[in-house]
Amino acid sequence: MNFNRRDFLNRGLLGAGAVLIGSQIPVLTSCETPKREDKTQKVPLNLSFQEGTLDGDSFNEKFDKMEELGITGFEPWGSGLNARKKEMLEALKGRNIKISAICAGFKGFILSQEEAVFEEFMTTYKDLLRLAGELGSVGVIMVPAFNRQEPCRPHTIETREWLVETLSELGDFALKNNTSVILEPLNRNEAFYLRQVSDAASICRDVNNKGVTCMGDFWHMTFEETSDSGAFFSAGEYLSHVHVASRKRRSMPGEDDETDNYIDGFKALKQMNYQGFVSFECGSIGNRADTVPAAVKLLREQWEIES
Repeated sequence: MNFNRRDFLNRGLLGAGAVLIGSQIPVLTSCETPKREDKTQKVPLNLSFQEGTLDGDSFNEKFDKMEELGITGFEPWGSGLNARKKEMLEALKGRNIKISAICAGFKGFILSQEEAVFEEFMTTYKDLLRLAGELGSVGVIMVPAFNRQEPCRPHTIETREWLVETLSELGDFALKNNTSVILEPLNRNEAFYLRQVSDAASICRDVNNKGVTCMGDFWHMTFEETSDSGAFFSAGEYLSHVHVASRKRRSMPGEDDETDNYIDGFKALKQMNYQGFVSFECGSIGNRADTVPAAVKLLREQWEIES
């Protein structure tokens, strides 16, 4: 074997150059992950009270109490809303309180097999969507069918396709009124058709209309979801509203003691940068003058917990 000293030196210099060049390239090992700023705590907890949360003879009386507690959302019942709209708007003047969602109040139901019942639903639900737009509400809450509502379309792929088509029509109407349809999943004791948040979100995805959204309710999620955070993450961009209550008796948060834990769900909402309302939908076992402020305090404390 012939040995050429010049070739050896040239190869050595090339090798050194390669090492030098390689040393200038940053290497990210499996143990090194890019750091990102944690902004979860900067997301506000926007609390809302459904109409029956507080005692009071007038909207002004209820709104005064809400302001004292820093509550910025109000969820009225849809029943008879048009007759109460003027008084409500007058009482809201000059206050930092907005209408969050409108809770039902329509007649009939969307999955009815009886044409007259279905048409009554469409007419009254659209009336509420108009009101929601006038009131600046995010939308009107709808359950496709309760267990007690019969005759109901069967739980088949044909029914789902029909529902998607009908919701698309309602979504267009909602958008024209600057509001949305809000699908609410319920636990199996109340509704068979729509029970999990992911089910509602998948319908929203198939409808593919920004006028059709969904919500999660901690009470119903207690029975139907394996994970609060997983449920909210499954909703993604379609989540527009949230309900909260104690997790055993559907009372004020905190009245069921240590079971009233919402931290996992709150963590997801913060990570999702959820800007909507978390609205009370519950009764109270104790005196509301005591249980309501205590519930507000509990939720705010749990919202601040990072994990």
